[in-house]
Amino acid sequence: MIDKLALYLQYSFVQYALIVGMLIALCSALLGVTLVLKRFSFIGDGLSHVAFATMAIAAVLNLSNNMYLVMPLTILCAVILFRTKTKARGDAVLAMLSVTALAFGYLFMNIFSSSSNVSGDVCSTLFGSTSILTLKKEDVILCAALSVVVVVVFILFYNKIFAVTFDEDFAKAAGTRVNCYNLVISVVIAVIIVLAMNLVGSLLISALVIFPALTAMRIFRSFLSVTVCAAIVSVFCALLGMLVSITMGTPVGSTIVAVDAIVYALTVCVTAVVGGRR
Repeated sequence: MIDKLALYLQYSFVQYALIVGMLIALCSALLGVTLVLKRFSFIGDGLSHVAFATMAIAAVLNLSNNMYLVMPLTILCAVILFRTKTKARGDAVLAMLSVTALAFGYLFMNIFSSSSNVSGDVCSTLFGSTSILTLKKEDVILCAALSVVVVVVFILFYNKIFAVTFDEDFAKAAGTRVNCYNLVISVVIAVIIVLAMNLVGSLLISALVIFPALTAMRIFRSFLSVTVCAAIVSVFCALLGMLVSITMGTPVGSTIVAVDAIVYALTVCVTAVVGGRR
């Protein structure tokens, strides 16, 4: 197994996949903590379904690079979701947008697609595809650049994101432009969702955002500690999941999510035992 893995790691396409996977996992974890604490965890589902619909439209239009259509529309929908986020209405808008985008995306792919394997294309988009293993150097550079932007934005606005995450009313009273920073969060989340589409698929993106954050919350209590721990856990699970997928021939996205779920379950068991002993 080790010899087989060492052989695979010599290929550039495997190295590219590992780099992109770890960068996406890192970015997902950083904003995942904020989404979980704001009780808006399932925004990943809604935005991923929007991205699925826009990818279907891009396929129908035969666009050579669907990123130019998928990214702006996903960002626009993210802004709308955060703008309409109230106690009940936000959930309703999220559910409505999610199912509508998914339905229209599948409809477009069936009616207008010229592909002879529509079911395969839909399955790959929903659950992730092997395209993560066919990345070009340009794709890696683009992903790396966007990941750096996400990390820099998070670091620069860390204090404001912290304030908006825990108490929007107090932050607003203190003079913080809450709507502005919510807009920043929504744009960054949309970028992460689009980047993660090829890694885990639109139906599994929420797991990439939620599991590391929940795992870290079982161990630490402060926002900074949880964020750092979530980033480490997310990168580790993504790396382990991709290595298992490459050597065992399992689906990339499903394997990563399975590793995330196993790590979370182990953390729950360990913390329960340690807490019981205390």
